[in-house]
Amino acid sequence: MGSLLTAAGDSPAGAAGAALSLAVPANYQSLIEDAGNRCPEVSPNLLAALITQESGFNPKAQSPVGAQGIGQFMPSTWETHGIDGNGDGKRDVWDPEDAIPSSAKYLCTIAKDVQDVPGDKQSNMLAAYNAGSGAVRKYGGIPPYKETQNYVRSITSLAKHNPGGGGKNATADQGVTAVNAAQKMLGKPYSWGGGNASGPSTGICCTPKGRSGESITGFDCSGLTLYAYAKAGISLPRTAASQYAASEPVKREQAKPGDLVFYGPSASKIHHVGIYVGGGYMIDAPRPDTKVRFSPLNSMSDLFGFARPASPNNKEI
Repeated sequence: MGSLLTAAGDSPAGAAGAALSLAVPANYQSLIEDAGNRCPEVSPNLLAALITQESGFNPKAQSPVGAQGIGQFMPSTWETHGIDGNGDGKRDVWDPEDAIPSSAKYLCTIAKDVQDVPGDKQSNMLAAYNAGSGAVRKYGGIPPYKETQNYVRSITSLAKHNPGGGGKNATADQGVTAVNAAQKMLGKPYSWGGGNASGPSTGICCTPKGRSGESITGFDCSGLTLYAYAKAGISLPRTAASQYAASEPVKREQAKPGDLVFYGPSASKIHHVGIYVGGGYMIDAPRPDTKVRFSPLNSMSDLFGFARPASPNNKEI
């Protein structure tokens, strides 16, 4: 298979009965809200975050390994867990009215399957959704697979985003504040996993090519944007893909300084983000062995689009 969560032991404020606060296409909102309250371990935001990660809400999505539809079900999994969500007499993996409720049902089934595993129940459920219940039980929690660990981290971060809901897009002043904050970080080294709301930090191990940021104090691409917008009073989730999901897409000709620039083949596979400064340039933390810098928008060939972060309170800076 490819904001409101509670920690283990907390009351289920982020689960059953929670309101949807993530950006979801209008035609899917009621489906997410209804299906997202199926069991205590699942919330509307969690379900929305999972589908954002899996398909970017593309009902025609198909992965190279054969996962299908908005919920990215493998055919064998669909055969066992797919349901007729809209009551039309068919179980259609390509129909969001069937696939979205089926995703929620499958999550709840997995949650029961790993309910006795130590640790955070929602994290274990997400890990099992990605790697299988057997792996979670074998390792007593999230298994030591980089893909699964990143999967759980990304969905959890996105699901926690903007718990207040009802936010407006960043103002022009907030965009300029973010640009200015990023500009003050020019020359800081790239660090995989580095950067937070307070500024540069040591990173983590490891990039897809095995590079570690553990000994480098700096920023990766989404760490820089998270920091810059924290200075503008806006809290962004941690990864580039989740930052796109938490922002409002804008057309290139309507982009303003401060808007985020995203790169990747699809919404669910965004791999890079920068801060647009105008004139065909952005500020970004490109990759290992580079520094925060001004880069041309065409410095990468897979520009996906522009988006404007959401501000929970639309706070003026």
